Amino acid sequence: MSINSAYSVFPDSDSLIPRFREAGDVTLDLLHRDGRVEDRWLALHPREFELLWRLAQEPGKRMSKRQLLADVWRITFEPHTNSVAVHVARVRAKLQPFGLSRILATHPEGGYYLDAPPGPSSYVFEQPSEG
Repeated sequence: MSINSAYSVFPDSDSLIPRFREAGDVTLDLLHRDGRVEDRWLALHPREFELLWRLAQEPGKRMSKRQLLADVWRITFEPHTNSVAVHVARVRAKLQPFGLSRILATHPEGGYYLDAPPGPSSYVFEQPSEG
């Protein structure tokens, strides 16, 4: 789909869902649903990718366990499991060989946040001129 055809399908929209999202030195790729550091892929599992993608959407903002369960797991109750903590630990382990495990931080008041400089969160295209 070209940019022009995207505008014909979504004529009132001036932004598209980004394919890439930066999480510090990690580039998240929505098409591949994986992250990479330079040219090395992290081999993220789907929920690991979604967790990192969600935190990279708003770097530095604390996300509670309940918010992450709603946004990533799409459930509105807190199960009696440590699923969020387990996924955070797995992502940190995959970031560790690059010295980047610290970017997925635990907030002192609970929850997690991305401790990395913000990157572009969306790509905005100028609407093509007619004529």
